[in-house]
Amino acid sequence: MLADSLAGVRVVDFTQVAAGPACTQLLADLGADVIKIEAPQGELCRALAPFVEGQSVGFLALNGSKRSVALDLKDPRQCAAALELAAGADVVVESFRPGVMQRLGLGYEEVSRCNPKVVYCSISAYGQEGAWRHKPGVDGVLQAVSGLMSVTGLPDAPPCKVQVPIVDMVTGYLACIGVLGALAKRAQGGSGQWIDASMFASAVAMQQMNLAGYFADGVVPTRIGSAAPYAAPNEAVRCADGWIMLAAYHPSRWGALCDVLESPELLSDPRFADLSGRIAHRDALVKRLEERMALRPRDEWLQRFEAADIICAPINDYAELVASPVFTDALITETVEHPIAGRITIARTPLRAVGEIPAARRPAPLAGQHTQEVIQEAGISLEP
Repeated sequence: MLADSLAGVRVVDFTQVAAGPACTQLLADLGADVIKIEAPQGELCRALAPFVEGQSVGFLALNGSKRSVALDLKDPRQCAAALELAAGADVVVESFRPGVMQRLGLGYEEVSRCNPKVVYCSISAYGQEGAWRHKPGVDGVLQAVSGLMSVTGLPDAPPCKVQVPIVDMVTGYLACIGVLGALAKRAQGGSGQWIDASMFASAVAMQQMNLAGYFADGVVPTRIGSAAPYAAPNEAVRCADGWIMLAAYHPSRWGALCDVLESPELLSDPRFADLSGRIAHRDALVKRLEERMALRPRDEWLQRFEAADIICAPINDYAELVASPVFTDALITETVEHPIAGRITIARTPLRAVGEIPAARRPAPLAGQHTQEVIQEAGISLEP
């Protein structure tokens, strides 16, 4: 099973909030034993709303199946215990500002000196090198500085960010890929590696198609709402009782759309004769489409479009999403029993083989829940 892929791999996790925990959550989903090192009061995400019985829902969502060890890294003896744990790990993941782990004596140099095979992954706002390496950063700030906010939202509207922490999540996923690549290299006889996972670089990488366009023509892209700058129609369109995301820009599907709408004049309109024309005259095109689509309800248009193999989907809110058949069929949620929050529903791991339903995660740990267990397993003493 895919969930057993990293069985026997020990990960020591010095991360907090979202990007780092997303990385180590995927490693746990693949079967790694993830030991989360937290301050005695718990990591920062535990203080983020919303809460269930005082427990942060965000923390619960990103820390399932991990074991929590509470250590005060400012205490020399407890910091030494953390180094011993890292020395016995296959993977170490940390998300402090560059230099912090080195000052604590837990940096790559210190850990690799006693563990040459370690795969050490540092996640930070701007990477381990460069003039901005010591600057702090969070998801929204990285969306801003990376240019992502400049292409998100409606024209002439205030700056708008993607409401999910997309830079955090993508950085965590890319960091996980880096760790897996380094483990594969090590399995082939290679040594350990220090992986540099930058939120800024991850945010830029998400925009590689737009950036390629900018490098090609020098035109700074602007906000165009739901539309794709490279295709039309490929955007949200209004019908009688709601909205549909419509992607009918390939020639065959454009023709099929005109047929379903019973609008042959759209095919003969020279403005819409090819993709470039439809992009150039997008506003006029969408106006004409919505004039026709306002005549029927959303579900009827969806049925007609799907029958003609036109790519489309309803624009769902979360209530509609959860009630939809595709959500149910994907087996995308699971319920876990947390000792304080009780029964909570979270998104199941998306990592699965065909025909496999991933095993349920254990609930996210309480701060320090496994300290004695892990310390004893490692043969470490915290006594003065």
